Amino acid sequence: MNDSLKQTSTQKTTWLVPFVCLLAGGALTGISTNVAKYAIDVGLTPLGFLFWSITGAAVILLLVALIKKELPPLNARSLEYYFVAALVSVAAANLLLFSAIPHVGAGFVALILSLPPLLTYLGALLLRIEQFYIVRALGVIAALIGAGALVVHQFTAPDSSVFWILIALCGPVLLAIGNIYRTLRWPDNASSGALAPGMLLAAAMLLGLFGMISDFSIAVPLENWLPLSMIATQAGVFAGQFLLLFLLQKTGGPVLLSLLGAVGAIVGVPVAIFLQGESPPEGLFLGATLIAIGVSLVTWGGVKIARVKEEV
Repeated sequence: MNDSLKQTSTQKTTWLVPFVCLLAGGALTGISTNVAKYAIDVGLTPLGFLFWSITGAAVILLLVALIKKELPPLNARSLEYYFVAALVSVAAANLLLFSAIPHVGAGFVALILSLPPLLTYLGALLLRIEQFYIVRALGVIAALIGAGALVVHQFTAPDSSVFWILIALCGPVLLAIGNIYRTLRWPDNASSGALAPGMLLAAAMLLGLFGMISDFSIAVPLENWLPLSMIATQAGVFAGQFLLLFLLQKTGGPVLLSLLGAVGAIVGVPVAIFLQGESPPEGLFLGATLIAIGVSLVTWGGVKIARVKEEV
């Protein structure tokens, strides 16, 4: 009887932890795109806003790591991990997305963050990180169709900028590559609480170096308190987002991780419409419905896989 109760409790924990991380982390992802749009509207450059926000998030997570005594490991393997993951998953992807927001809107950027599942799933299949399961495949396809329909509508809009749409679409590609890389190269015996601040510190260094060698400014306008408040808000959002990202990576795998963007779209688009005053994207209801179905199917498929593994 006790063994049965323990097994039931373990099964619930197996799917509950990644599911909660998915919902909470996705919500923060959706909020992040809207904070970025507002920050750029009040005078911050995309690079400056991203650099100072990432730096603040790195400090927050480093303090948490110090309190928990989980300092980022410093060796050749972990340093490679920090800088490659930082370049692909944080610095390059977010800089492209944040730069595109003034031209394509926060709602559109939130929506295309649901695109990495297909690329991640295909990569995971090719590299044999994931086995093919029809339920998860259908979930990824549903989310992709929903996001794809919205992208097509954006391309056909009268005032659309093809260049900035393509720039924005590069972000999900980099995020998918990052999902696979972090899974394959996760340092041995390293906790998510230790790796997250290491990656963000590396991202801050890369962004700062890019600012030094380019004409892009990281200066913060100090005429009023709004720019600093936006940086502080985004630093807190980033700290929670990346901590949950690493925890989900460890407990849910790369495909479930990639659905953070799908959840982010469900949260980010309504915020952009009702709080930022953006026009609703064409086909929003169909796209959001398919994305929600996709998240549900992939999550359900992950639960079934975990249960099969426990029974074997």
